[in-house]
Amino acid sequence: MRLILIRHGQTPSNVAGFLDTAIPGADLSELGREQALAVPEALSAERIEAVYASTAARAQQTAAPLAAALGLDVVVREDLKEIAAGDNEMRNDMPAVEVYMHAMVQWARGDLDHRMPGGENGHEVFDRFDRVVDEIASLGLETVAAVSHGAMIRSWVGLRAANVNAEFVAAHPITNTGALVLTGSPADGWIVETWTGQAVGGDAVTDTDFDGVAAEVTRGF
Repeated sequence: MRLILIRHGQTPSNVAGFLDTAIPGADLSELGREQALAVPEALSAERIEAVYASTAARAQQTAAPLAAALGLDVVVREDLKEIAAGDNEMRNDMPAVEVYMHAMVQWARGDLDHRMPGGENGHEVFDRFDRVVDEIASLGLETVAAVSHGAMIRSWVGLRAANVNAEFVAAHPITNTGALVLTGSPADGWIVETWTGQAVGGDAVTDTDFDGVAAEVTRGF
């Protein structure tokens, strides 16, 4: 099957660089709404049969135009939510950001025992995301899109996809409404067909200077 993982559109917290991971979180900014509206046309070549989103407001708001264009309802699952920042929630200073991104890369390396201070460990994060992927795969559909979050997508793909690794994940951000296309299954594994650092709506709705912490290149991890 084809699994399209889409990062939500821009939010005010992204612009300010806050680790805004709690539910429901910030709404989309004006640019974020433009990005969300551009997603259906950008993905029009894909035969998407279901649209999933996390419980975060920004994820559901990003998924809504795509689902509406396809005549589908958005399937909301809490387990698609962002990696929780724990003790560093709503901080935007460099030490907090480094702790957060370090956890993302460690999990992509397979160190699932590592725990975010005051938050989840890798086993908990991957178990919940895997549950939704397993559910999606069980539908027997050709192509499914899921709107999730930058750090969550990068970490999960870094470990679960055979053709990328933690170093690739650290060096390749996912901008707001950036989309990754994977093929495979939970049983057979996943291959990343495309990894985009650009908004699927194109340059007209892209402002990568304000994509937030989860879209940063990480070094030294």
